[in-house]
Amino acid sequence: MTGCSAVDKAISCANTAVTIAEAADDLQRAASDASEDPTQARESIDRIDKSLKKIDEGTGDSDVSKAVDEMNAAVEDAGKAVDEGRDPDVRPVGRAADELTKVCTSN
Repeated sequence: MTGCSAVDKAISCANTAVTIAEAADDLQRAASDASEDPTQARESIDRIDKSLKKIDEGTGDSDVSKAVDEMNAAVEDAGKAVDEGRDPDVRPVGRAADELTKVCTSN
């Protein structure tokens, strides 16, 4: 049963990483209009936060945890920019999403 559990976790992580990558893409599109319509950017950030929590709670893998931490930091910075009425720099979010996807799919 342990083997199945590990596979299930890997699949869950990979699926959630895809969701995060999609949300990061949404954030990137919303970022260009963030100062005029911060709601779209905030919704993308909230979706990413929720998915990151799900991954972090479901993994014991240190590489995944590190990638989640990096993604959290990037998302937090983007969220601060949106909250301050600035267009967020979403490049770090995209890089962190790519790294998280890579880590999840390699486990």
